[in-house]
Order: sequence, then C-alpha cells, then structure tokens
Amino acid sequence: MSSEETILRHLNDIYKQLSPKFERCTGISQSRLDLLHKLMEVDEISQRALQREVNIDNAAVTRHLKQLEAKGMVSRRKNPDDNRITFVSLTDEGRERTAALCKEKKQFISQMLKDFSTDEQEMLSDLLMRIQQNGKNIQY
Repeated sequence: MSSEETILRHLNDIYKQLSPKFERCTGISQSRLDLLHKLMEVDEISQRALQREVNIDNAAVTRHLKQLEAKGMVSRRKNPDDNRITFVSLTDEGRERTAALCKEKKQFISQMLKDFSTDEQEMLSDLLMRIQQNGKNIQY
C-alpha cells in the first residue's frame, strides 16, 4: 500500500473510531452539535440559512431539528409573511444543554489530543485543512 493510500486509510479509520466514541461521550452526534452550536450564536435563523451554515443536507437538517424540537431543545416557527420559510431558535433548556455539551466536547478533544504540543496541534490542523480543501476541489 502506498503512503497516500495509508493516509486515506488512517483518516477513515480515525473517523470510524472517534465518531461513535464522541456520540457515547456527549450523547449527541457531531452534526446535531454543529446545529446547536450555530444556534447558540444567533437568536433566530431560517432553517435554510442554518442548513447552509453547517453544510448538512436539507433532509438531515429537518430530521435533526424535529428530533431536537421533540426534546424541547429548539423551537421552530413559520414566517407569518411566507409559510415556506421556517425560523429556528434554541429554547432556554436548549441553550443550557448545548453549553453542557460543548464542555463535554472540549473534554473529549483534550483526551484525543493528549500529549500533542500546541505546535503539533497547529501543524496537524493546517495539514488537515489542506486535505479538506483538496477534497473539496476534487470533481466527481
């Protein structure tokens, strides 16, 4: 296996290993936490704008928001001037729970990057951003 293939395999293996551990640690998927984190930054946002901000497909955003709404974490309301537009906001409980989830995420990240120096973390971040950008530029 070439070094390039090994890198791809490592990235895939890391994702498969960390994703379920992250969900067990926080009790929520990274996608849902991304939605909640974005909602922490705003008072209210349209569902379409939220979907663009977090880069999750529309059907998944709708599904996540319905489940978060059922748990009392978010509220949704139709735009009275245009029923096609739905506004989303965090409830008070959602804000509290999201803040707690963000603390749990921070602890998870600290464990994941244990024994990495600040310089190593910055270098890794730069390298991963380059891989991510290259991936975006692949046309298939």
